[in-house]
Amino acid sequence: MGFEDDARKIFDSLTEGIIYIDARGIVRYANTAYKKFLFKEKAVKPGQDVEGEPLKKFRPSTRLNAVLETGKSLLHTIRSENSYIYFANLYPVKENGVVTGAVGVLTFSAQAYDFSAELESYERRTKQIIRSANKVNTARYTFDSIIAAAPASLEVKKLAARIAKTDSTVLLQSESGTGKELYAQAIHNASPRANELFVAINCANFNAELLDSELFGYERGAFTGAAGEGKIGLFEAAHKGTLFLDEVSEMPLALQAKLLRVLQERRFRRVGAVREVDVDVRIIAACNANLTQYIKDGKFRKDLYYRLNVFCVRIPPLRERVAEIDALAGRILAEFSQTLKRPLSITGEAMDCLKRYTWPGNVRELRNVLESAGYLSESGIIGVDTLPNHISKAQEVPQQAARSQTAQPWQNDSAINSAQTLAEKLKLFERAEINKVLAKYGDDVPAKKKAAHELGISLATLYNKIS
Repeated sequence: MGFEDDARKIFDSLTEGIIYIDARGIVRYANTAYKKFLFKEKAVKPGQDVEGEPLKKFRPSTRLNAVLETGKSLLHTIRSENSYIYFANLYPVKENGVVTGAVGVLTFSAQAYDFSAELESYERRTKQIIRSANKVNTARYTFDSIIAAAPASLEVKKLAARIAKTDSTVLLQSESGTGKELYAQAIHNASPRANELFVAINCANFNAELLDSELFGYERGAFTGAAGEGKIGLFEAAHKGTLFLDEVSEMPLALQAKLLRVLQERRFRRVGAVREVDVDVRIIAACNANLTQYIKDGKFRKDLYYRLNVFCVRIPPLRERVAEIDALAGRILAEFSQTLKRPLSITGEAMDCLKRYTWPGNVRELRNVLESAGYLSESGIIGVDTLPNHISKAQEVPQQAARSQTAQPWQNDSAINSAQTLAEKLKLFERAEINKVLAKYGDDVPAKKKAAHELGISLATLYNKIS
């Protein structure tokens, strides 16, 4: 009894709140600081004793009961009450491996409001450091920034705007230079996370080790050359916000497994760490590769593909939206005019050349061509003579051919005509028809199901025919 009395005196002298419950959730001990906490929160009346009563009677939201059930500790959680902000560490009490109770240790802030302000200030400073250290992008573009005049573009923009209001993962699949990051930023800015960070990284720019540390950060001394204090990763930087994974198809397989776990569990470990970090991030991924083929080649995980492909958005290449070239060129020239500090314009004849060209590099190539022509034009008027030869001499192409600059043989009418046997011609024609239907619905699994239904074949047969 002497030791128990001494222990009570010691615990009652602490500023931390101490609470102990037995296996049934009954309070067996609460120190003075914890009772003061209950009183200030109006959970008990003055002089009311809590020992011998169920803790849930006074604290319905307590997590100690969860510790009883799981037998696992809950550490370093930050909680906020009306009068308190505090850190809680909750531990199970075990005898011979059996949970017999649980202990809660609450570390209170003496100046709750000052502490809250300090946390907010620290968070702001941390985000500033992250932006500087990791070159975090701020989302500048909205859906108003996206030019859409062609029917295909209007449908994609409309779909993306609807998806933005959800919190689901998005996969942007399109050719290089079509504006995937433009769409990613627009989705972020139209989402409930718009006031948080938008963080972007191109997965193709890093080897496996560097990409791991960029995405997940690392602990102090995790590897030779690691920064002395460790480094926060982009997942942590984007907490509550959006992480844009460009060229996700080029992520090494080992990291794909780690990414899959983050998407499933919402937690990860820094490189060299033991403790896991909880994270709340929306993922927008993008690629211009054929992920279905990557899966067949063993370069991309099928389970990760399904996890990323909750919503699939296919951005049409520029050759499928010729009607937008006028507006795109006008915007690019207006921006470049400010850079050169002189007005730039383009003749109708030169614009016709732009519309005849099929733009394998899409909008990025269009921008490069106009900037180059703007530099070469002494008068500021871009004519045919200032355009590259392969564009100024571009011939009018049939709309069907223009839809696919990188068409496969079975997508080309001339290939069908040049086939030697009837069987070859039938196969090429069949593939061309399948391609038309897939172009209408898209490339994800639900789209392929619709395409198979329209073609009157099973999904398995469709996969066999496009493999």
